[in-house]
Amino acid sequence: MIFWFAIVAPVIVAEIFRSPMVDYRMVALGSTLPLTGWLIDQAGILHTMVGAVGSLAIVMVVTIGRRLLRRRLLGIPIGLMLYLVLDGVWTNDDLLLWPAFGSSFEGLTPPIAGRSMGLNLGLELIALGIGMWAYRRYDLHEPENMERLRSTGHLPRSAMREDAI
Repeated sequence: MIFWFAIVAPVIVAEIFRSPMVDYRMVALGSTLPLTGWLIDQAGILHTMVGAVGSLAIVMVVTIGRRLLRRRLLGIPIGLMLYLVLDGVWTNDDLLLWPAFGSSFEGLTPPIAGRSMGLNLGLELIALGIGMWAYRRYDLHEPENMERLRSTGHLPRSAMREDAI
């Protein structure tokens, strides 16, 4: 299950912030990083608010005086925070607020691991539908717009205007 995170998170960011300068590739990366823990049915720091906020702090400190790099890397913690929402981690206080209720990840699993295969497949299909909508919404059928997204992570400025909806 990767489309649910890699497609939906960047679309949420694009629709809320309407910024053509966000690196949407980094948002997708951040939203999928915690999935490495799902592969082994084990929760980890990337499944927690501490991990998401900690990654934001690291990006802010490491990029002092490097504004363009900061703008690019901010997508990773934004994606991590959206992962917490899209996976439903917010429904598990022990995991979301780790280490408030104990310092061990023993017995904690990400919500994706507990969902049925049918539900996960349904979410993937919904994500593909959202992806098709976004493809048209952000004019990605235009080769120059697709190349811009591929090479810089940016969406076309014309598609980000309020009146473009």
